Amino acid sequence: MINPQETIKKTSSYIKTSATVKIFSMGILVLVLLIPASMIKSLIHERESRKNTVVDEISSKWGTSQTITGPFITIPYKNFYKDNDEKTKFNINYLHILPDELNISGEIMPEIRYRSLYEAVLYNVRLDFNGTIKIPPLSHLNIEDVNVLWDKAFFSIGITDLRGIQEKIGIQFNEAVYDCNPGLKTTDLASSGVGTLIQSLSTEGKNKFSFKINVNGSEQLNFIPVAETNTVKLHSKWPSPSFNGAFLPASREVKDDGFSAKWKVLHLNRNYPQYWIGNQYKIEESAFGLKLMLTADVYQKATRISKYAIMFIIFTFSAFFFSEIINKRKLHPIQYILIGLAVLLFYTLLISLSEYIKFNYAYIASAASITIAITGYAYGIIKNKRFAYTVSGILTILYSYLFIVLQLEDYALVMGSIGLFIILSSVMYITRKIDWYAIETD
Repeated sequence: MINPQETIKKTSSYIKTSATVKIFSMGILVLVLLIPASMIKSLIHERESRKNTVVDEISSKWGTSQTITGPFITIPYKNFYKDNDEKTKFNINYLHILPDELNISGEIMPEIRYRSLYEAVLYNVRLDFNGTIKIPPLSHLNIEDVNVLWDKAFFSIGITDLRGIQEKIGIQFNEAVYDCNPGLKTTDLASSGVGTLIQSLSTEGKNKFSFKINVNGSEQLNFIPVAETNTVKLHSKWPSPSFNGAFLPASREVKDDGFSAKWKVLHLNRNYPQYWIGNQYKIEESAFGLKLMLTADVYQKATRISKYAIMFIIFTFSAFFFSEIINKRKLHPIQYILIGLAVLLFYTLLISLSEYIKFNYAYIASAASITIAITGYAYGIIKNKRFAYTVSGILTILYSYLFIVLQLEDYALVMGSIGLFIILSSVMYITRKIDWYAIETD
């Protein structure tokens, strides 16, 4: 006859001693700890969102990211047609003409503004423009010369945020000088900007122009290559630019004390012609430029590190699990949970400290605190100094290795893969002589 109490006793003993049950329960605990791990990621995103809000607020008062479009000329003309009653009427269409040659050079003068815990990268840039523009044969567009409103020709410069303009913009066009006013003739090429009517436009040969722009912006500066040949030269004392957009610099030099870069873009590199009517083409996709990066963006680094949270929990659990086998000392699931929560606490410590001190110092302080806490707890429950030192060594190696991977961003995947291979090989070597079936029956 089966004794229920004996069965319960044997079952309870099996659960306590079975390595298979222990591994299964550890897996469940890891899944449970995914909940606080996801909460930590949400916390990082929340703090980053708060930072972005503050940066946007600062930028809105100084000048947002700037995109310079142009210059270009917009010429209105009468387009005659017959209505349903065969009466001749006309509407006004706009012909947009882009430069043949455009040269831009300038210096970006960056500065960092602080508010509370957060910092924003702002800049002032002084740009010199010069180039030529030629009026194409209007017969190519089936436009009769008599219908063109030459006295309404408009010289336009697209600027994203007009609040950033610091000085008057005067246009030297052929032999005449014009002052720009806010607003564009149309929004076919740019949504905002400045411009002026020009009376000295020549329909024969090339028209020469030059002007200067002094504008404030934040983080990014972009250009749209409107000319047949575009050359842009920029330099700055900012040490960490990120070149982006549709075109990378033809040449660049980045040093600790600043950078210089040169772009050269041809009209063949983009997907729109030198002149057209109306809003046939969208030119925003050809924008190129740079972003002034903050190399110590703690939230990006914290996000990357948080991806390794589960790996740290698994490795730490594994160390304690093998200690159970070697030292014949059983740990309760609650003790594993406390260890896992201590591992996760590293990330909240890192985020909070890095908002006040340098990221590397915050990393060292957080890693050292968690390593000491888990090492002390390991000694308290196992009562084995050798095991406590082993746990301390494992955590020190893991945190050191993660720090190295964080610095080698371009090689993070290969370094992570090599590290996992070494760890797995080490575990296989250490456990090669363990009789798992004997453990099940002990």
